Amino acid sequence: MQIADLSSTSSLSGQYWQWQGHNIYYVHAGNKQPNRHPLLLIHGFGASTDHWQKNIAQLQEEFEVWAIDLLGFGRSEKPKLQYSGDLWRDQLKAFITEIIGQPVMLAGNSLGGYASLCVASQCPETSKGLILINSAGPFSDTQKVTKPKRVQTVMRSILLQPWASYLLFQYMRRPGNIRKTLNKVYYNKEAVTEQLVNDIYRPSCDIGAAQVFASVFKTPQGETVDHLLQELKHPLLILWGEKDPWMNAQERGKKYRQYYPNLTEYYLEAGHCPHDEIPDQVNSLIRDWMLNL
Repeated sequence: MQIADLSSTSSLSGQYWQWQGHNIYYVHAGNKQPNRHPLLLIHGFGASTDHWQKNIAQLQEEFEVWAIDLLGFGRSEKPKLQYSGDLWRDQLKAFITEIIGQPVMLAGNSLGGYASLCVASQCPETSKGLILINSAGPFSDTQKVTKPKRVQTVMRSILLQPWASYLLFQYMRRPGNIRKTLNKVYYNKEAVTEQLVNDIYRPSCDIGAAQVFASVFKTPQGETVDHLLQELKHPLLILWGEKDPWMNAQERGKKYRQYYPNLTEYYLEAGHCPHDEIPDQVNSLIRDWMLNL
């Protein structure tokens, strides 16, 4: 392991871990607490450990906190691979086993929520509880509702072409467009800062970042959320930013309750990333839930 050479834009310091020959970046804060499991934070698509700064700053006072950059994101390496929930599940399982060394409380936002659910359901020995924050992932019934429209099929076939996905990536990674996207999915616009834009822009400059983006259009469908919930045996807390334009939080909440009725959930006045928009509220809910288990 080596101390990471971080840019001046980040207040977090971390280390690199080698997994399957690739450099994986992670952050560790706080101290081990008697009778309290560590908390492992997993970011969403395009984000990184930087997205958890406001949460780590508070939660480290009462818990041992870890955060990791999934392979292909943040300061982790971006090799040419087929990215999937299975890949990140295996990465998280190895990290918990080799580095943390004991079962954790998992918390994930968006794509990180889906990856967290995969590892908690399919590798139950790695965790003791699961926190999902506007978690992504398909349900079986939503896959069967309608056949893709012709225009959607054509667009997907175009984006499967390397030149098309590369041009889209170059367009989307412009700081101005990153800010526009964040302003759409953040209900609290004051949370969309230059720091946040830079934290998302910086990894897009890394070698391999465009290939990771392109892999989204080629990734085979992973296990559905309902099947994963049927395998889950751990306590579950779900936090919904109900102003999220990318997902209908109320409808998704009903589906989670249908397949896993014994859960705790809260609907918050926030968008897709409540942990970053209203960190004090989210940190308090996570803290109280973990202490009361």
